[in-house]
Amino acid sequence: MTTTMNRAPGASGQASAENDWLVCAKCRSLLYRNRFERLAQVCYECGWHAPLTARDRLGQLLDAGSAKLVEPGPSVHDPLGFTDLVPYRERLMKAQRATGLDDAVQVVRGAVRGNRVVTAVMDFRFLGGSLGTAAGEAVATAAETALAHRVPLVLVTASGGARMQEGVLSLMQMAKTSNAMAALDEAGLLTVTLVTDPTFGGVAASFATLSDVIVAESGARMGFAGPRVIEQTVRQRLPDGFQSAEFLLKHGLVDDVRSRTELPQVLAVLLGATRSACPDWGRGETDPVVRDPGLLERKDIERVIELARHPDRPTTLDHGATWFDGFLELHGDRAGADCPAIVGGLANLDGLPTIVIGHQKGHTTGESIRRNFGMPAPAGYRKAVRLMRLAAKLRVPVVALIDTPGAYPGMDAERHGQANAISECLRVMGGLPVPVVSVITGEGGSGGALALAVADRVLLCENAIYSVISPEGCAAILWRSPQAAAKAAAALRLDSRSLLEFGVIDGVIPEPRGGAHRDPARASLLVRDAVRCALRELRGRDGEELVASRRERFRRLGLVETTMETEVEAR
Repeated sequence: MTTTMNRAPGASGQASAENDWLVCAKCRSLLYRNRFERLAQVCYECGWHAPLTARDRLGQLLDAGSAKLVEPGPSVHDPLGFTDLVPYRERLMKAQRATGLDDAVQVVRGAVRGNRVVTAVMDFRFLGGSLGTAAGEAVATAAETALAHRVPLVLVTASGGARMQEGVLSLMQMAKTSNAMAALDEAGLLTVTLVTDPTFGGVAASFATLSDVIVAESGARMGFAGPRVIEQTVRQRLPDGFQSAEFLLKHGLVDDVRSRTELPQVLAVLLGATRSACPDWGRGETDPVVRDPGLLERKDIERVIELARHPDRPTTLDHGATWFDGFLELHGDRAGADCPAIVGGLANLDGLPTIVIGHQKGHTTGESIRRNFGMPAPAGYRKAVRLMRLAAKLRVPVVALIDTPGAYPGMDAERHGQANAISECLRVMGGLPVPVVSVITGEGGSGGALALAVADRVLLCENAIYSVISPEGCAAILWRSPQAAAKAAAALRLDSRSLLEFGVIDGVIPEPRGGAHRDPARASLLVRDAVRCALRELRGRDGEELVASRRERFRRLGLVETTMETEVEAR
C-alpha cells in the first residue's frame, strides 16, 4: 500500500528572528541558520554534516511531490518481553512519539532528477537506527517494491547495529535483508547505498555493503565493530580518522565520498545508467579504423616506442573528460585497497550507458609516481573485475582503455595474489554477456595489458604497441644486453601493422600527424568514433552469441592455418 507523502521543510525551517544563528557542534563556529539550511545542514566553516531526520533526507534527495510512502508488513513487537533499566515496550513507544515514525526505516517510492527509484532511509533518532524486525522488514519491503516496479533501490544508512532487545530475531534480519538484495542482483537492478554517520554492526555487515555502488557522506563512519568495542577488545587506541569515509575510500571499501549537497546529482548520474539508449544509437558515425595492414606504412620501431610512451598521450581520464558525458569514477576492490593505476566507473557515451575501465598513467612525474606509472597492483585488477560484473548485471557494454608497461611486479603485489587477480580478469572478461571493446592507446605490456583486452573488438592506436614483454626486458633476457632493445623490438613485431597481420588486433585507429601527443583532443575523438562504431555493430547481439564469438576469436589465434596466412600476407 502506498500513500502520498508531502515534502517537509528542514527541521529548523521555522526558526524565529531571534534564533537566526546556531553553533556548529564540531568546530563551534557561529553559523547563520538560513545559510546552514540552504547547504542541507552542512557547516560552511568546517564541513561537518549535521544528522538529518528521515523526512529531511527524503526532502533533500527526491524530486518535489514525487514521494509516496510504502507501508511495510506488520512485524512482532517486543518478542522477548525484554527489560533492562526500562521495559523495551516503553522505549519503543517513546521513540515513536519523539520521531513520529513507526520504526527506524522509512520506505518511499519517488524520483531523483526524473529517475524513478525506491528508497529506504534510516533515522538514527529511533533507538540509534538499530536493526530490529520492523526495520529489517522495511528494508526487505523496499527491495521487493523495487523488484516489483523494476526500478533501482537506494538505501540511506544510519545505525549503531542490531537491536539487542529483540535478541536473535534481530540477528536474523541480516540474512533477510541480504537475501532481498540478492534478488535484486539476480534481476539486474541497480542498488546504491548512501552511508551516513554512523553506520555500524549488523547494518554494515549486511545490506549496507551489498549494494553495487557505495557512496559515503563526508565524515561518515562505517564498520562492523564500533570504536569503543574495538578499543576495549584489542586494548589499543584507534588512530584519528579510523573508519571515516575518507579512510574507507583509501582502503577501497566505498566507491566515493561526497558532500551532502552533491548527492542528488551523483544519484542522478548513477540512476541514468539504467536507462536504455535509443534503438538507432550510433548511426551516421564514420568509422576511422584501418583493417587492411597493407594500408599501414612500416615505421621506425624505436620512434613508435617513443611515441607509445610519450607522457602527453591522452590517458583514460583524459578520454573520459573528452567523450563521456557524466562520467562517475568508482573506487576500490571492496577488499581493502584502491589501486590508482586502474580507473573505472559509469559513464554515458552519447546516450548509451557504459562501464569504462582503463589504465591510468600521469602526465607529470608526481602524478606518474602516484599512479605507479600505470602498473596495477592486484587491487586494480580486482576493481576491474567488480566493474565488469556490474556491467554484466546492468547489461551495459564495457569499454577498456589500455596503456601500461605491465602489471606491477613487486613483493606486495605477489603477496596479494597478482597472478590470481590477472587470471580472474581474463576469465570474467571473456565471459561477459555484454559487448566489450578494448583499445590499446599507448603501451600494451604483457599480461597486465591482456587482462583488459579479452574483448569482442581489440583496437590499437596507430603509434601504440602490444607485446609479450618490453623490448628492454626481452633484450636483457635473450640478448643479455639492454642495448639490444631496438633489435628485440623489431624481432617482437609489436607495431600496429604486424599486430594486424597476425590477427591479434581487429583494426588500427589513426592518430594526428606526429603522434597523439601533438593533438590529444583530436586523438581522443578518433578513439571515441572507433569505439562508437564498434559498439554500434555489437550492441544488438545476444549475450550468449557475444561470449561464444569472443571465445572463438581467441581460440583460433596461433593455429597453423592462421599463422601461415599471416606469414604469406607479410611477405
